[in-house]
Amino acid sequence: MELGKKQTLYVVKKVEFGVYLGDSPEAGAESRVLLPAKQVPEGAEKGTAIRVFLYKDSRDRLIATTAEPALQAGEFALLKVKEVGRIGAFLDWGLEKDLLLPYREQTKKLHAGEEVLAGLYVDKSGRLCATMKIYHYLKTNPPYQIGETVEGRIYEISDRFGVFVAVEDQYSGLIPRKEAQGEFHVGARLQLRVTGVKEDGKLDLAARRKAYLQMDEDGENILGVIDEFAGVLPFDDKVSPEVIQREFGLSKAAFKRAVGRLLKEGRIEIRDHRIYKK
Repeated sequence: MELGKKQTLYVVKKVEFGVYLGDSPEAGAESRVLLPAKQVPEGAEKGTAIRVFLYKDSRDRLIATTAEPALQAGEFALLKVKEVGRIGAFLDWGLEKDLLLPYREQTKKLHAGEEVLAGLYVDKSGRLCATMKIYHYLKTNPPYQIGETVEGRIYEISDRFGVFVAVEDQYSGLIPRKEAQGEFHVGARLQLRVTGVKEDGKLDLAARRKAYLQMDEDGENILGVIDEFAGVLPFDDKVSPEVIQREFGLSKAAFKRAVGRLLKEGRIEIRDHRIYKK
């Protein structure tokens, strides 16, 4: 018998409050698990095979259920937060007892009603728990090619590596730190472009569109900031990357491309180390 997994067990003994199941109809008392009476299939007798899921009840006792959980140990799924308590958040996963997502396994502050991608694991004390740190749960055989547009959900943000994304809530992806321009939040869904497929199957992503499409959006952003400066930016396109990031949320390369487009279109001009809106 395996905690957190669906498996076929056999009726060993019938009692008033249910049936005891085991790996075989002759399983000993030390290797049996209770299936409560309300879940026992009609007509079940000793030796009847029943497909069940094993978890622990509110008193920490191993118990069987014929209910279908949203995930098994080693899997992940999109689950709704039912409530947030003293020891963590509790998730609805299709069983009577809600699934605990401990604070140490959360990658953002959670609120009742929101949905999170969570994996299921057995903790050191032998209990089933959820985690939002699903890097090792995601698939690495994506059907995507470089240049394709995909949708993804942010599940973790790292200052060192960048923004971790579950592509289509299934596949492992990363917006590298150098590409992660602007604001990102765990749980946000994004339209992304595949920029690379690594040998191990993980995807490199960009939250930005192809340069010729993105320049229009960036250009409008720049014009809006110029308006906030009363029509004149107090610097030109040679300003430091730090200032560009602070004022526009863009990389210097993206800023220079957009400024070049605006100059070509005659919508701005540069003189005296300033950018003027026409």
